[in-house]
Amino acid sequence: MPDSTIKSEIEKLLATDPVAFWRAMAQGALASPLSPTELAPAFTDVASHMALAPAYLGEIAQLALKQGLRSFGADHTPLSGADDHRFADPVWRVPPFSVYARNFLLIEQWLNHCLLHTPGVQPRHAKLAAFAARQWLDAFSPSNFIWTNPEVLRATLNQGGLNFLHGLDHFARDARRYIAPEAVGAEENFLVGRDLAITPGKVVLRNELMELIQYAPATSQTRPEPLLIVPAWIMKYYILDLTPHDSFIRYMVGRGFTVFCVSWRNPGPELAETSFDDYRRLGPMAALDAIGAICGPHPIHVLGYCLGGTLLSIAAAAMARDKDDRLASLCLLAAQTDFSEPGELQLFIDEPELDALDVIMARQGYLDARQMAGAFSMLRARDLVWSRMVKLYMLGEEEHPNDLMVWNADATRMPYRMHSQYLRSLFLHNDLAEGRFEAAGGKVDLGAIAAPIFAVGSESDHVAPWRSVFKIHRLNKGEITFLLAVGGHNGGIVSEPGHRHRSYRIAFRPKGGPAPAPQDFVARAAQKSGSWWPEYADWLEARSGAFGPPPTMGKALCDAPGTYVLET
Repeated sequence: MPDSTIKSEIEKLLATDPVAFWRAMAQGALASPLSPTELAPAFTDVASHMALAPAYLGEIAQLALKQGLRSFGADHTPLSGADDHRFADPVWRVPPFSVYARNFLLIEQWLNHCLLHTPGVQPRHAKLAAFAARQWLDAFSPSNFIWTNPEVLRATLNQGGLNFLHGLDHFARDARRYIAPEAVGAEENFLVGRDLAITPGKVVLRNELMELIQYAPATSQTRPEPLLIVPAWIMKYYILDLTPHDSFIRYMVGRGFTVFCVSWRNPGPELAETSFDDYRRLGPMAALDAIGAICGPHPIHVLGYCLGGTLLSIAAAAMARDKDDRLASLCLLAAQTDFSEPGELQLFIDEPELDALDVIMARQGYLDARQMAGAFSMLRARDLVWSRMVKLYMLGEEEHPNDLMVWNADATRMPYRMHSQYLRSLFLHNDLAEGRFEAAGGKVDLGAIAAPIFAVGSESDHVAPWRSVFKIHRLNKGEITFLLAVGGHNGGIVSEPGHRHRSYRIAFRPKGGPAPAPQDFVARAAQKSGSWWPEYADWLEARSGAFGPPPTMGKALCDAPGTYVLET
């Protein structure tokens, strides 16, 4: 990014909002997703309204008494939710540890109720205060301390304290990774191009933002309609091409589809001024042109994951506006199109926070992966921070990286201009759902998309909550098949056949049908066991032509996985 542009952005914010400027400087150093200037008004709002509501104070005092009586009951079940693994070990059901766990969870429930239901408080302030309080309270869970965690005491007794020596070694290793991440390197057992992303293919297009990979056919005949996959640029593409046994791309090639996949470049400061529409133009639109030249004038199935799905929905709407009918179908994996209820990530995004973030990004030209990691870790701090610390540092257990964990550590950056546009236009102002978003110089309407839609959400997704993904029903009156998979943002998608404990719900909404409510979908959708991949492949086959000879491979620039995926 030019120095003059950076200087201009900094001077503008310094002149209009010096508080936001200096807060941004501090946040840039600490990479903190929540600032004290955001939390203070939230807690002040709650405290002032609580003080002016004596009836509510009486109600929560009565609830506290009721919870206190419950804590001394004979039932030693720890009250943990289905996703709370801190107290899953049976030893937590034995006194005194059952008392510790029950008291903690009852306090957690009481405090959450108090903050969320105080009358007169702004909804965002209530949610922000409850979120911050949960982060603070999670630090004091009895599972985090040696003398109140029976699992740690058991390990210490069995190992004679060696678990703490192992934990110290793990702590030193993590410290080295934080201070000098380049000194650690990739896991030896999971190298990109050798163990990961090894489905055979060729790079057939390269531009300043992406490489397009065409995969070699694995069957003697293929469907005439190719499949284009567009992952998010917040992640490396090989989330969908991990090891051979859990590669979605390899599975689809094996089902007789000619598969293409976009591999995004990991941007540096030289791409700071790249816009969101540049990603549409140089990503899916450039890929569609190249695929048409290789495969001929067949309709093209497109699939987008996360932010890649949001981009594809915009591209599809712009194509519909411009009478471009090249799409055979549209698949959206954990992709939001209506951001009115995007989950707890919304707590980190308002105008002052984005002003501060703009200064950070303007200074360096991009948002670094480590700066993004703080917000995502806070969403699941219970599992990603505290439980991990207990496992590694107190129990001394080894972390056994798998392919998904290695991919997760292979982080990418976000260009300044694009990320600012995305957060403001889509996440904060919800311009896409409300008809204000522009692509290629004109407004786009998701309702104009005529291609059938297959949308996938994941039950435990903290990044793109499934109820938010489900809102596509309200934005498009066409044919929509919605599938709700078990798992989170990544685990629900990487759900290969044979994976244990996988299941999903699926329902079909015909063209012109009413938009169902999420609770109605859960009540009526067919529940099936196993991976959702075969379900999607069957859906795609029903909307594809008869098998025939595979197309020729495009002119190869290099072998898959290409060069962009290897950039750090």
